Amino acid sequence: MGQGEASARGTTMEGDCLSCIKYLMFVFNFLIFLGGSFLLGVGVWVLVDPTGFREIVAANPLLFTGVYVILGMGGMLFLLGFLGCCGAIRENKCLLLFFFMLILLIFLAELAAAILAFIFREHLTREYFTKELKRHYQGYNNTDVFTSTWNAIMTTFDCCGVNSPEDFKDSRFRLINPNHVVPEACCLRVSQNGELAYTSRDQCLSGNMMFRNNKGCYSAVVDYFELYIYVAGALAIVVLTIELFAMVFAMCLFRGIQ
Repeated sequence: MGQGEASARGTTMEGDCLSCIKYLMFVFNFLIFLGGSFLLGVGVWVLVDPTGFREIVAANPLLFTGVYVILGMGGMLFLLGFLGCCGAIRENKCLLLFFFMLILLIFLAELAAAILAFIFREHLTREYFTKELKRHYQGYNNTDVFTSTWNAIMTTFDCCGVNSPEDFKDSRFRLINPNHVVPEACCLRVSQNGELAYTSRDQCLSGNMMFRNNKGCYSAVVDYFELYIYVAGALAIVVLTIELFAMVFAMCLFRGIQ
């Protein structure tokens, strides 16, 4: 009799624990689902908004790329939240297993990205970027991805070169454009009638310091993203921790379902 009561009590406690995990996982994944829905809504609104906000974003290559990043993240979170909620509330082993495998793949991809970032960290130095700029930047060839990316960076952050405009000395750009000291993307611009216009393009291209941006892009980008880098690092740790707990909850629920 005593063993039967202990067994029944153990079964009840196990069932209560399973129910707790089930509802915790549902609430957790419902929040993920809402977050994914919000990001998807923001991304779609920016792309189809008729009031002109889309044109503002499209004019800035970094913002335009960010919209698609938001859409991708939103879609991924939407799918994860949906699978997690359905798998938990319906106690569906197939959905829970698929959810676990998806989280595991994302976790491994993030881990691989972190390892690659550590291995290739020397490629993020000023010297590396300066060498690549001198070797590959062409100035006005917008069909070249490297050149168009650098043009977008310099116009977005109002900067010139990696360290300074002096980076264009003895560069491929000067070989192609011997009469231009710096590219057009380095020239100062001011707002006129709601549009950006060069203060003096010819003076800038001839090397006049008064009409060009003199700050290097390396410092400009680092200064701009300094706060975001720490926030991103903290968020990455939080996300990895959440993913670990999600995998543990999913597997516990999977094993507990009869």
